[in-house]
Amino acid sequence: MTGQPAQPRRSTRDLPKAHLHLHFTGSMRIETLRELARERGLRLPEALLADWPPQLSAADERGWFRFQRLYDAARACVRGEDDLRRLVREAAEDDAAEGSRWLELQVDPTSYAQPVGGITPALEIILDEARSASDDTGTGVGVVVAASRIRHPLDARTLARLAARHAGDRPGEVVGFGLSNDERRGSTPEFAKAFEIARDAGLASVPHSGELLGPAAVSQTLDSLGPDRLGHGVRSAESDVVLDRVVDAGVALEVCPASNVALGVYPGLEDVPLRRLVDAGATVALGADDPLLFGSRLVDQYDAARDELGFDDAGLADLARSSVRASRAPEDVQRGALEDIDAWAR
Repeated sequence: MTGQPAQPRRSTRDLPKAHLHLHFTGSMRIETLRELARERGLRLPEALLADWPPQLSAADERGWFRFQRLYDAARACVRGEDDLRRLVREAAEDDAAEGSRWLELQVDPTSYAQPVGGITPALEIILDEARSASDDTGTGVGVVVAASRIRHPLDARTLARLAARHAGDRPGEVVGFGLSNDERRGSTPEFAKAFEIARDAGLASVPHSGELLGPAAVSQTLDSLGPDRLGHGVRSAESDVVLDRVVDAGVALEVCPASNVALGVYPGLEDVPLRRLVDAGATVALGADDPLLFGSRLVDQYDAARDELGFDDAGLADLARSSVRASRAPEDVQRGALEDIDAWAR
């Protein structure tokens, strides 16, 4: 007697979702980077040419330096208003093609300020294009302004005040304030005032923590920055006490499996403790982090959850729901996305 035919797998591309961890330069299409480099006569490292995606590691300072060098080479190709607008629009188009209903794009405007006259016009250009791209693609784009751990905490306060002036929860507005770069650098508590400024303006607190450093760093971030979400936070899984703190506080974790593996945090996708985090009750939103350097986008993270970590369609739908609920998307966007996730799961 023949068995029942296998049911076709639901497409993760068709699964509605929110994307909460995507960096501005790191969102760039590799083809766009190469085109911009040619136009400007800039020579890219071979790791961004024939050897792409690059072999990376951040297990030590030398590995992080190589990662940062590639990132800086890509960022050097982004010059002026047209380039800023192009990156925002292409990020929105790529997310829309992958079922993302809401994207929170993280940017430090300091990195793009000089050609356009300062951090204020840089941010305003990005916000203006985010509004336009949202209308055209149907994927809402909010912006997270991120300070860098390797700059002075006073610079972070300046960025927090700028972000606060553009705070809101609609496409083309600033929805959160972050802290990025090598978490082994700088002192987390010294950035507390910047996050206080951002919180007072109603912005989500979304610092990076718990990827390159372990549970102690997560605890310090919880104590000093009052996060709503943690960029990564995956190493909370190494401590029952810290993971319980994360869950009890309702802090969402922006987990980026391909990034974790590429940077040497875990040896393989099957080792990323996504299941442990979910089973403990953590709110998890999958993110792509830097597709330009890691060679994988948002749908790839859902496919990894299915193929490497054993999540069935119901589990994938729950991850998508968590991403929407952890977002700063407007209520109507969240409601529509959640209804469509239910339809996908049925």
